[in-house]
Order: sequence, then structure tokens, then C-alpha cells
Amino acid sequence: MYKYKCLNPIANIGLDLFSDKYEKVDEIEGAETILLRSADMHSMDLPTSVTAIARAGAGVNNIPLDSCAEKGIVVFNTPGANANGVKELVLAGMLMASRDINGGINWALTQKDNPDIAKLAEKEKAKFGGSEIQGKTLGIIGLGAIGVLVANAATHLGMEVYGYDPFISVNAAWNLSRGIKHIENVEDIYRKCDFISIHVPLLEDTKKMINKAAIDVMKEGVVILNFARDLLVNEEDMVAALSEGKVKKYVTDFANPTIIGVKDTIVVPHLGASTQESEDNCAVMAVQELMDYMENGNIKNSVNYPDCAMGVCSKACRVAVNHRNVKSMISQFTAVFGEADINISDMINKSEGDYSYSLFDLENDITDDLIAKLKVIDGVFRVRVIK
Repeated sequence: MYKYKCLNPIANIGLDLFSDKYEKVDEIEGAETILLRSADMHSMDLPTSVTAIARAGAGVNNIPLDSCAEKGIVVFNTPGANANGVKELVLAGMLMASRDINGGINWALTQKDNPDIAKLAEKEKAKFGGSEIQGKTLGIIGLGAIGVLVANAATHLGMEVYGYDPFISVNAAWNLSRGIKHIENVEDIYRKCDFISIHVPLLEDTKKMINKAAIDVMKEGVVILNFARDLLVNEEDMVAALSEGKVKKYVTDFANPTIIGVKDTIVVPHLGASTQESEDNCAVMAVQELMDYMENGNIKNSVNYPDCAMGVCSKACRVAVNHRNVKSMISQFTAVFGEADINISDMINKSEGDYSYSLFDLENDITDDLIAKLKVIDGVFRVRVIK
């Protein structure tokens, strides 16, 4: 029986996928897997029983990835599961930045008791005018699941779309509309585009990438949309650019004291993935990832270990090893099996950064003594018998 703990409410459409091999528990002690959305795990003392964590969403800033990896805990996320929900809000953000829809709505509310509101509206509506997005240029920084959907949708709205992503995946490239111009220098996005939408992960080299130096290169009156991470934008520089009129509008999904209430900002309270469909999709993907890992040892969409899969084991035994990415590890593992006269029928090893993951399908069952020998090898974090 596998025990799982939910740190946040997870959609039942996902939890219902768990078979009778799984039991939901109220306490984290003894749980082998954890499901969460926004709960902060950085100060949590995880029990040794925890082997996997699944974030029902894309961002994982709330999870201590390296310390989990050092404990042999695989952390999953659900890339693309909420992409359509975010895409739709980005499009809404462009429309709200182009035309003063919010201002018009707020004005109408002030006239709710005025019997002549219809006549007055005809006189006042010019105050809330704007421009259309058709024919305008949109620059997408980051062509992952969300960026590709935004880019493709914008072409259908008649926009000229430029995309920048030096690490674009083959799958993303295949899904990208032929009409999108792939840019090799991000400064070309800054120079050419009326709208710029950011869709990159928060990394050390992307933190505050939209700063004074970047804004100085941009067109006068540019609209910047940030539905990815708040720290991608230096908001002090953004406030200055808005006051100077360099940036026409800043649309963000991240409310904080620096930006809230600043003139020409549109601040949305983190609604990008707040749709029933997105929450359902994330829950389903997270549960499927956990089940495949627990029952087959396969890793897909991990953020601290490499993807690694061998399907379903048809041999006597499958052993999974989470370990450091250093030389001679595989030879030490195979030596343990060889000395016990156990034949390896199939194996796979994948590495990414400091961490590696290995799967071994064996033609004989493995004993507790052999598991103990694997565990004491320097650089091994966790050994798990899958079958």
C-alpha cells in the first residue's frame, strides 16, 4: 500500500485515478508521496519515507529541489497542463492593455443609478478608447507550452509574432505556426515589438531580465505582459519606465506592494491557471506521474532528476537507484549484481547536472543484503525495489 499526503486541495478527478494500492493519509509521517500546489515546503522536515513529490502546476519555487535530490526524492511538475488557461489570460491582458476596458467598466458602475446612462455613455466613451491588436507586433520570450499557444493564437488574431527561445524543444518547434518568426537575439524582440510577453522559468540568469537596460532598447509605448514569474521583471525599473511613458502598460499576474496601484499597471491576482480545466489537468498529470514512478520506477517531468523510463517490468525484479552524477557508479552497481550471480536483463542510466538515476531489470530477485551493499556505495541517495 502506497500512502500519499496532499498539502493543498487537489482536484478529485486526479485523486480518483489512484487505485486501491494507494491510501490518502492526514499526516506526512509515513507518507511515501506528496501532492501539492502552492504550499511552501522549504521549512518542512520531510520524513525518510517520502520518495516523490508532485506539484500540480509548473512552478516549483516552493519546493527545495536540491535538498530533495540529495535525499533521493524525485520532484515532478505538470508542464503544459495549465497552458491553455494561462494563454487565454495573456490574450485578455493584451486586450485590456490596448483598450481601457477596466476604466469603462468602472465608470459605468459610478452611473448605475443614472436613468440617462445610455446617453451619457455616448459622450463619455471616448475617454476609454484605445487601439486594436490586429496588425501589431508581439514578441514572445520563451517558447514552451504556454509561449507556443500564445504565439499561435496571436497569429490568428492578425498579429505579427516574433518568438525567442535559444533552447526551444523539438516538440515546441513542431507545434509552432509557420507564420511565427524565430528570433536569435532577444534584443531584436525589444526593438521591434509593440507587445512583449514573457514565458521563461525563473533561473539565476533570467531573474530581473526585464530591467532598465532591456527597457531602454524597447520601443516607446511598449506593452509588457508577465504571466510567468514576478521576479523576471525588475519592478522598480518598471515603475520608473511607466512614469516616464516609455512603457505604456505593464500587465502582471503577480500582485505585490511595489507594483499594485501604480499608474498604467494592470495587476491580476495570480489567476493564470485558476480555471477548473487547468486544475483538473494538473491533478491528473501529477497523479499519473506519481503512479508511474511508484509502480514502475519511471520518471517523466521531473525538475531535479532526469527523465528515465523502461516501461513496465516483465522480469523478476526491478531496482531503482538515485545517485550522484559521478564516474564509476554504474560499474559499482553492476559489480554488486555480478558478485551475487544475478544477471541484468536490461538497464538504463540518465544524468542531468549533479544527479543521476538508474534502473536495472534483473532475472533474479534481489536480497536485503544486496540492497544494503548498494546503499553504502558513496554517492547513492536511495535504493528502491520496484518489483
